[in-house]
Amino acid sequence: MLENIFTSFPSEPRKEVFDVLLQNKNIRIERIVSKGHTSPTSGWYDQEENEWVLVLEGAGTILFENGKQVTLNKGDYLHIPAHDKHKVAWTDPDRLTIWIAVHYSGREGDNHA
Repeated sequence: MLENIFTSFPSEPRKEVFDVLLQNKNIRIERIVSKGHTSPTSGWYDQEENEWVLVLEGAGTILFENGKQVTLNKGDYLHIPAHDKHKVAWTDPDRLTIWIAVHYSGREGDNHA
């Protein structure tokens, strides 16, 4: 079924929007739409699977438990290994940030180019 990544979401989302685009036992691909949204101040994402994120529009900052921060702008992508605790510290409050997140199982480094 043909769909478009830039349609079917609110232009002024009250909360972050997560849409699962494809999922099976080994992989989940999500579209995430943010506008000034961040992760809760307490707690961290501590995921069982690896995550690869790409910013299609806008910008966002990922904060890691070790204090490292990575700001992603349009076209930037980042690999986050399983159990690498992180959270979204900032997304652009003036425009939509559209992310693609690919969650997959397997050892870190498998199928890396």
